[in-house]
Amino acid sequence: MQGEPVTVSTSARRLTAAALTAAALTAAIAVPASATDPRPHRQGVEISQVQYDSPGPDDRSNRSLNQEWVEITNNTRRSVNLDGWTLSDADGHTYTFDHYRLGGRSTVRVHTGLGRDSRTDLFQDRRAYVWNNDRDRATLRNDHGRFIDDASWGRRHFHH
Repeated sequence: MQGEPVTVSTSARRLTAAALTAAALTAAIAVPASATDPRPHRQGVEISQVQYDSPGPDDRSNRSLNQEWVEITNNTRRSVNLDGWTLSDADGHTYTFDHYRLGGRSTVRVHTGLGRDSRTDLFQDRRAYVWNNDRDRATLRNDHGRFIDDASWGRRHFHH
């Protein structure tokens, strides 16, 4: 299963007192889950998939770097301005969204390597891998630094 994207489950969320307020706000705009969707409650904007181990040899080629990515999904009908939002790993490598608006019911894939940004693909323009294969955490924060979502993985487990 190594090298395949991992679908994130939002059923196991850790809620703190501060997050309860955010969860209440999110629930107000959450999209009802379909009968085939195992996730009962979806956030407005979430980390939906992570490909942290690019397929093939880790040769640091731009092709390999761009096969390492994180997908961010907007589950609401309205577009969301992600300008100033950040996506970071456990070591503090941070990508900041710049003048990007994620459409309603849309997904954007944030690649590690070099590339030309588009509506569906953004590029961190890095020359080294960001996401550790053995364990790491991807964290999404809004332009005020507030926690939006995260996904973490270890040797055998993927948590969201």
